[in-house]
Amino acid sequence: MARKRVLIMGAAGRDFHNFNVYYRDREDFEVVAFTATQIPDIDGRLYPPELAGKLYPQGIPILAEDELVSIIKDKGIDEVVFSYSDVTHEYVMHKAAMATAAGASFTLLGPRDTMIKARVPVVAVCAVRTGVGKSQTTRKVLEVIEEAGLKAVAIRHPMPYGDLTKQICQRFETLEDLKTHNCTIEEIEEYEPHIASGRVVYAGVDYEVIVREAEKEADIIVWDGGNNDIPFYVPDIHITLADPLRIGHESTYFPGETNIRMADVIVINKVDTATPEAVSRLLENLKALNPNAVVIKGESPITVDRPDEVQGKKVLVIEDGPTLTHGEMTFGAGTIAAQKLGASEIIDPKPYAVGTIKATYDKYTHVANLLPAMGYSDKQLEDLKMTIERTPCDLVIIGTPIDLRRYINIPKPAVRVTYDLKEVGDIDMKKVLAPVIKKVGATV
Repeated sequence: MARKRVLIMGAAGRDFHNFNVYYRDREDFEVVAFTATQIPDIDGRLYPPELAGKLYPQGIPILAEDELVSIIKDKGIDEVVFSYSDVTHEYVMHKAAMATAAGASFTLLGPRDTMIKARVPVVAVCAVRTGVGKSQTTRKVLEVIEEAGLKAVAIRHPMPYGDLTKQICQRFETLEDLKTHNCTIEEIEEYEPHIASGRVVYAGVDYEVIVREAEKEADIIVWDGGNNDIPFYVPDIHITLADPLRIGHESTYFPGETNIRMADVIVINKVDTATPEAVSRLLENLKALNPNAVVIKGESPITVDRPDEVQGKKVLVIEDGPTLTHGEMTFGAGTIAAQKLGASEIIDPKPYAVGTIKATYDKYTHVANLLPAMGYSDKQLEDLKMTIERTPCDLVIIGTPIDLRRYINIPKPAVRVTYDLKEVGDIDMKKVLAPVIKKVGATV
């Protein structure tokens, strides 16, 4: 029989994972190519033979998603596999229409085909959307496990934007490891907070290899999910965050709705920012989708390192890049700090943007008077620095998960905003994690 010719649509993460666990060694399929989108400059590469396996001695090309229809027709693709996240249901079906109109079938792989079973318990932290507060929730989960006297290790959703052969399995324990692995700002934002807390975090490309390494040193693994993707590992407890500032997204985004429907625990974050009416409406929506999930309400209190410097200042606010861009948020922690502490004006950086930062504004036109901290390459970091320098302001407010001043020179006064999860009410993370902690012989 002829092998079924497959095209995997991705964004350097879920696509590689789906290939590794479902397609790599199967002789009834031939993965002809990957396509890439969302992340700048990740197409034009090769999924290397070292990862592709014995059936692909030349590797597999990674092409631009813009060429989807022509690839299907020119290469005789039988099946298109959609393998990225944080997009609307409508978006997914537009891609399905393009694929099927070109003659191919359109596939979504589910949990049974893509989740790996770990040998130790797994707590998965996922979300409805990017920018909902997943990172501080993951930190809280790790903290509770460690307070029980156990070793928790985080495994982060993939961000392999460099040399894939060097990113098969990455272990981060020190800040020096970030330099060794030549991490982008987007990677550093996710890994550094764990490292700063004395924790180990794994990431990379081959998540079978990664989990087998992590199991050697972990009592419990915490899946630190990215975008709004579903877990790569079978979870003992599945936690999903929902956002009262984006009501309706819990049922209109892929695969965020999947995470809500699968969740054992739902965290409604940002209840200190949203209105009580919004929180109530979201709770009703969540109960309709998953009436059996335990619900935790959480605040995201902010801390500013030098709050007295903000009042009366014209400020440039820098927010987390993915949260503003494909996460579609119109503000973040930096904006809240500016408003709360009495900044006189938030300066719009768009007229002063250069290079790839200007291109980001052109692509994501909903981004208003904020600067997304984009740092996927050295060139983008330099463009970010120049945009900051060119923007006329008295003060820079850094609302990103890391202190950007460690990675680029900001020649202006700057303050940094940090934030954590604070549970509200009788149900907290200790209660929902108690069963999995007990499973390994400890108590909360």
